[in-house]
Amino acid sequence: MKSIVTALSLLAFACASGVSAAPATSHDPAYHPLRPVSSCLQTDHINEWYIVDARTAIVRTGPDRFLVKLQSDCPRLGYPPKGLIFHSNPANQAVMPWRICGEVGETVRSRNQPPCAIQSVSKIDKAEFDRLRKHAVRHGTGANQPSKP
Repeated sequence: MKSIVTALSLLAFACASGVSAAPATSHDPAYHPLRPVSSCLQTDHINEWYIVDARTAIVRTGPDRFLVKLQSDCPRLGYPPKGLIFHSNPANQAVMPWRICGEVGETVRSRNQPPCAIQSVSKIDKAEFDRLRKHAVRHGTGANQPSKP
């Protein structure tokens, strides 16, 4: 009986102190945002976008091309009305509201759809962009971003 009380006390202490009994898993998302911020996807300059699959989008902003990976499937992304709406994380909205770098808390969504968490953003070359574009299931021009204040 004493060992059960001791075990429960240790468990309660671990829960109260925020210590996790479960080990970290290898599939926990790791974020490696683009740097410098000037190299990030600038959402108010989007020329075209393509949805490659439920977890992958590609975006062109002038000469720059980006691969946007999502944390989980987002099957309604890009559905009518056409458009992608990007949101920077709340901590960065004041300093870089029109930049998506692949940071924690960034999302993309289509109008009237729930947001999809962004896992990563990376620059890709024209050849990779063109290769992925051939497999796209939906596409559009611009991104229908909210207007700048």
